[in-house]
Amino acid sequence: MPFIPHTPDDVQVMLAEIGAESIEDLFDEIPGELRVNELDGVPEGVSEMEMLGLMSARAAADVAGVCFIGAGCYDHHIPAAVWDLTARGEFMTAYTPYQAEASQGTLQLIYEYQSMMAALTGMDVSNASVYDGASGLGEAALMAMRANKKIKSRTILIAETVHPFYRETAQNIARHQGVEFKTIPVAANGLVDMSALDEVGEVTAVVVQQPNFFGLLEDVDAMTDWAGERGAFLIAVVNPLSLALLKPPGSWGSEGADIVCGDGQPLGIPMASGGPSFGFLCCRDKLVRQMPGRIIGRTEDLEGQPGFTLTLQAREQHIRRGKATSNICTNQGLLVTAATIHMSLMGACGLKQVAERCVAQTHKLVTALVSIPGVEERFCGPFFHERVLNLPRNSETVVSMLLEHGILGGLPLGEHYPGMEDALLVCATEKRTAGEIEHYRSALQMCLES
Repeated sequence: MPFIPHTPDDVQVMLAEIGAESIEDLFDEIPGELRVNELDGVPEGVSEMEMLGLMSARAAADVAGVCFIGAGCYDHHIPAAVWDLTARGEFMTAYTPYQAEASQGTLQLIYEYQSMMAALTGMDVSNASVYDGASGLGEAALMAMRANKKIKSRTILIAETVHPFYRETAQNIARHQGVEFKTIPVAANGLVDMSALDEVGEVTAVVVQQPNFFGLLEDVDAMTDWAGERGAFLIAVVNPLSLALLKPPGSWGSEGADIVCGDGQPLGIPMASGGPSFGFLCCRDKLVRQMPGRIIGRTEDLEGQPGFTLTLQAREQHIRRGKATSNICTNQGLLVTAATIHMSLMGACGLKQVAERCVAQTHKLVTALVSIPGVEERFCGPFFHERVLNLPRNSETVVSMLLEHGILGGLPLGEHYPGMEDALLVCATEKRTAGEIEHYRSALQMCLES
């Protein structure tokens, strides 16, 4: 909403109405030692013209180039209609639909989103939504801890092949509630070390990512059954676009996953220098009352007309704080809107075609890059649209050099996986052309020879 300044006369009228002598009286309950009178780190104000010039200069300093980075945020094509519709005032300015009679459009859109996500993941229920995929994993861990009454352990087993940021975020969210995360190490083939499971004791849940952080396909059927046999829940972290090709988590193993989470960025959300995005969270019907956020339901009125309403909203401003499933007080509604429109426009066929082209372009990229002497695939086996390559020199250095050629060359892995300082995670989406791939190959060869 616009900023509406108050004149000194306006301020005096309001103060007189509430019986206060000054603005300072409104803050008299705050101890003096806690109050800050000067903002030393805040520069002096500037005019609108100066501000626009400053921000334009900063925007121009952003490194723009052909993107071959994946690692959870992907450079997909977004049909123009997606954000043309999302930016309409009815969606852009809509708030939480507390008044169902005035919010039927928003409620219906969220209902459609939930239906699509449940179908995509093969689960019974979807919420709408959480902040991002990483916080979604933290919420999934707390869900499992509340719901799994059969297991007394406070330990959750998490694969080292799960995105490092997801692992860190989940720990930050859940550790203060007594949850302990135990890591399943990555094997030499880039997959979960299944032999390490033999030494694991009682756990509440197991977390596995498919495709994993290296782009490889885990044996999710075996891990799901392993967890089920021990009374543990299986939490799946997935790329929603990959589900247009891969088996949905609801069909993993003999019983399917219990909780599914991930990031919705591949579904019509711009990369936007890393955010914002939205997280999705799906589960089996029996766990629905442990799910944070909100769930929209569809019903009929007395005249048989369809209607939508907030069916479940177990958040701390709706129920007793101690009974709330989460302290998340909002969702990424506008981004959920964009994802819903994106999925509606693409349809199952369109999503599958995009996913297939991503796979094809990544294979072409890998084939081109490994033709350079010294560049090798680090892992074998099938992959989706990311691949780890070994370079003959430090990958951080190479990525910096590629920037000079207008290429965002991938993610160096040494920071996240000690011993992989020469490893580079590369990605190709449906947007990458044969010319861009050849340019990358030529630039990488020049960088390695210099």
